Amino acid sequence: MAFGSMQDNGRQAPMAEINVVPLVDVMLVLLIIFIITAPLLTHSVKIDLPKAENTPNITQPEHVELAIRASGELFWNGEPVILEQLSGRFSAKVAEEPATELHIRADKLAHYEHVARVMSIAAKAGMTKIGFITDPSAEN
Repeated sequence: MAFGSMQDNGRQAPMAEINVVPLVDVMLVLLIIFIITAPLLTHSVKIDLPKAENTPNITQPEHVELAIRASGELFWNGEPVILEQLSGRFSAKVAEEPATELHIRADKLAHYEHVARVMSIAAKAGMTKIGFITDPSAEN
């Protein structure tokens, strides 16, 4: 095995060249692998995706605001009503728009009995979304 060159004096000197044969072998193997796998990576499946829109769809469901005073007086969107009218009004609203929300605004000193009675009438009429409106800034 010759690892160096013969000089005039008979001593062998180390070889200063880089052996590139293993490097070329590795590069050829990698080239073949990439040639084989490249067509597999470009294979795609045609899918019809939905088109996205960037405008928000803002639809507010209709709501009824019912105020209950401490004395038991009821106000349907600001106009006074009596307890006996509520069932008919709730049923008419639900028939008109099933997703109608009921917002109850009760006074601080209103009895829970009045609030519970209104909620019961609304639930019997078919109103499924009932919420309470509070005003934390009002301190009486």
